[in-house]
Amino acid sequence: MTHHRIHRFLTEHAPPTPCLVVDPAVVTARVREFAAELPHHGLYYAVKANPQPAVLRAVLAAGGLFDVASPAEITACLEAGAAPESLSYGNPIKKPADIAFAFERGVRIFTTDSEADLEHLARCAPGSSVSVRLRVDGPASATPFGAKFGCSPGQAVDLLRRAAAQGLDPAGLAFHVGSQQTEPAAWDTAIATSAKVFTELAGHGIRLRRLNVGGGFGIGYRTPAPPLSAYAATIRAGLEAHFPGGAPEIVLEPGRAVVAEAGLIRTEVVLVAQRGGHRWVYLDIGRYNGLAETENEAIPYRFEPVGGPGGPVGPVVLAGPTCDGDDVLYQRTPYELPLALRPGDQLDILDTGAYTTSYSSVSFNGIEPLRTYCLD
Repeated sequence: MTHHRIHRFLTEHAPPTPCLVVDPAVVTARVREFAAELPHHGLYYAVKANPQPAVLRAVLAAGGLFDVASPAEITACLEAGAAPESLSYGNPIKKPADIAFAFERGVRIFTTDSEADLEHLARCAPGSSVSVRLRVDGPASATPFGAKFGCSPGQAVDLLRRAAAQGLDPAGLAFHVGSQQTEPAAWDTAIATSAKVFTELAGHGIRLRRLNVGGGFGIGYRTPAPPLSAYAATIRAGLEAHFPGGAPEIVLEPGRAVVAEAGLIRTEVVLVAQRGGHRWVYLDIGRYNGLAETENEAIPYRFEPVGGPGGPVGPVVLAGPTCDGDDVLYQRTPYELPLALRPGDQLDILDTGAYTTSYSSVSFNGIEPLRTYCLD
């Protein structure tokens, strides 16, 4: 992915660092690519990946919908021009007051995975469409969800029967195979599990119509990820194999794959120091003001020097600017940067449009949230 427009903006305006610059045109192109590669009933962009108004408008421009996780995200989407019926409240952990807030504003699509949440939906969002989130097994992703979300197939059957009995619309199932999932086969396993639940519920007189295959589509950071066409081919093959009578409505919830490549962070070197036989490079951005996904070194971003130092390179440990000992970005993952790198030099961090500004803390150590600029 090229960043000509972003580089031109940075050259012309020279904003203070650290900053994220996002090109919404890339977002629109990615949403359209999903529509071309994987026909679907709806692409619900995961707003949590990057909730900038310009990003939301770009999703809308391409015909996308929205996966929201809170009243604040609902408000942001509505203010960006989205219709309430285009919102899906995908977070299964929500207060009754949050459900009521959504329902009062016209949201009618919800996801659940527990009896208590289902009871809240029946009371606060009567008649709404409900999907139950399955907990699925599969290859490990870069940032897996663990056991926090989802239920077993047996629990899903019970919850959807309860939903019907309580006057809700038992629409279907949802699953998520983990963020930055680079094994397309994970979707086949999850689709197979979902098909069994569809069949069992049909035996109880409940015919589900929707399957939300989630997000998690990987992008290439330092190492290549499968192209979207490979994910799409696996999903299509899985639907054909496990739903021989015809596939249900397919819903997608990508976040990272829509917005990550649309963004670039520019950062400044604060300090270079030798410690314990290693060259440490401290940046003005760290885990608390935009790079939270470097926890456990899960997401290996690409760094490029801006203009200045070239020449020979050597290994570095990369760290953030705060006085917190955990604010170390990469200590085990090998990185090399120019040996001539000095304080004041700048680096670009590529493909950082997702889960950066939205993870930035309010003012840890007095550092302001990550400044974000969106191109026209």
